[in-house]
Amino acid sequence: MLNSVPRLILITDTTRFSGELFFSAVQQALRGGVDTVLIREKHLTSAKLLALAARLRQMTQDAHARLIIHTQADIACAVDADGIHLSSADIAAVASIRQWMNDPGKTVSVSCHNAEELQQANVYGADFALLSPVFPTASHPGAAHLGVEIFQKLASKAALPVLALGGIDTNNCHRLEGHGMAVISALLDAKNPELAAQRLYIAATGDIG
Repeated sequence: MLNSVPRLILITDTTRFSGELFFSAVQQALRGGVDTVLIREKHLTSAKLLALAARLRQMTQDAHARLIIHTQADIACAVDADGIHLSSADIAAVASIRQWMNDPGKTVSVSCHNAEELQQANVYGADFALLSPVFPTASHPGAAHLGVEIFQKLASKAALPVLALGGIDTNNCHRLEGHGMAVISALLDAKNPELAAQRLYIAATGDIG
């Protein structure tokens, strides 16, 4: 049975590359320790998203990993995904999404950026939150980021489990030792996604051996 809270999430981005190269990278990352794949593909049509989700559903099941869909509950239902992830603007919808899914085994998670949103996420009953950005990110150059100290303070005070997101890679992940984390480029841009996932998973679980 899957743990209720992921330790290492791969967030998809097929704008980087698609087709079999993409699926190969995901497969390697799953072998390396990714326990959850979060599909976040706002540019795809519903038909293409459904096709992608169906393929990744099979891959995650084979790897005994979780599949979560960003926002689109209908797609999640169609492929029997393990949960829905909502943006910070939709935190108030957690309860209605959970009621709509009508399955206590499914998770509803949210994105947060500050203490207020973390508090709202708990009030509305989210299972866990992704708190970002922890480090500077290539997708938002020059934008403010939390830093490790503020992230840890917010995460420790939050009433629900908190995972780190934003700018995490194999060079800085040790600074978040013991915290679950979500990444994109650290795995999809890696020369060896399996090895990168192994390093990230060790940091996320605090299992230095």
